[in-house]
Amino acid sequence: QVQLAESGGGLVQPGGSLTLSCAASGAISGIHYMGWYRQAPGRQRELVALVSKGGLKTYGESVKGRFTISRDNVVNTVILQMNSLKPEDTAAYYCTADDNWGRGIQVTVSS
Repeated sequence: QVQLAESGGGLVQPGGSLTLSCAASGAISGIHYMGWYRQAPGRQRELVALVSKGGLKTYGESVKGRFTISRDNVVNTVILQMNSLKPEDTAAYYCTADDNWGRGIQVTVSS
């Protein structure tokens, strides 16, 4: 089993930045994809960004050009740098590693 520990959420003003971090532990040797999804109240969970073990990155359309995902395979951590945040980025953000999920962390963008 894989455990995922998320950190870095919070409240930020529109136009601001936040960095989310997710550290994986446990049965991690076979993990291929790591990344983030998000879910706002009343909406379906949507892709934010994924990165493969080899470094291939995929972004959701609404975050392209603003968010950057990176991964450190030595310490099994994935980082999401979020810039130019908008109120519509407000959601619970969930770290994922293949079929494993974190508990979620809240990001609120508001003035």
